[in-house]
Amino acid sequence: MSFIGVIIALIFILVGNLIEGGHPSALLDLPAFMIVIGGTIGATVAQFPFPVIVASMKRFKWLMFPLRTNLIERAEMLIDIAANVRKNGLLSIEERVDQIDDPFLHKGLQMLVDGYEKDKIIEVLEKEIEFEQHEIEQTIKVYEAMGGYSPTMGIVGAVFGLIHAMGLLDAPDKLGGAIAVAFVATIYGVAAANILFLPFANRYKAFAHQVSFFKELTLTGLIGISDGESPQRLQAHLSPYLKH
Repeated sequence: MSFIGVIIALIFILVGNLIEGGHPSALLDLPAFMIVIGGTIGATVAQFPFPVIVASMKRFKWLMFPLRTNLIERAEMLIDIAANVRKNGLLSIEERVDQIDDPFLHKGLQMLVDGYEKDKIIEVLEKEIEFEQHEIEQTIKVYEAMGGYSPTMGIVGAVFGLIHAMGLLDAPDKLGGAIAVAFVATIYGVAAANILFLPFANRYKAFAHQVSFFKELTLTGLIGISDGESPQRLQAHLSPYLKH
């Protein structure tokens, strides 16, 4: 849904511009685009370590293909595993562990099978959740930084355009057009911040909550399996997660 929102915003902005008598071509200016976007990217790269930038680029696919976390399906899987363990013991799920694609659940179940104590499993998996949240938070900060820099870069582009316009004072027929183009950079900067970068940052905040919630449910289920809880009791422990 991320890019659908962007398209909706752009459509309304362009239609509003047309109603006011403007023309879409008046908003096209390559130098302004280069100053705003290039300057924003450069300032952001200067602020963050390169690995953070690379990780943020890799997570860009989340905006196109949002994460899918099926809480009900995960709860049902954990309850089924709990029933199996309660009936046949932990070693009975060893083969099933190898078939699980989710690294977080795979690690937790493998630690159970390997005989790790519950407290150690909780410590390891909570740290993993914490570290992942920190990494996503860095991606959020990258987009927030871009949302902060782009309007400023828009002002830089506008100033450059006005400097050029001042050189046309002896050509009044060209002056108006040059001033209009100067302000295109400001539009680019403000629009990029408020249509792209800041909304994307908030979208990643939602992703962070979604990932954390899903893994907390998984960890709760693993603790229940470790304690040898019955499927009914584990279902009761997981039910609060399924209400969201």
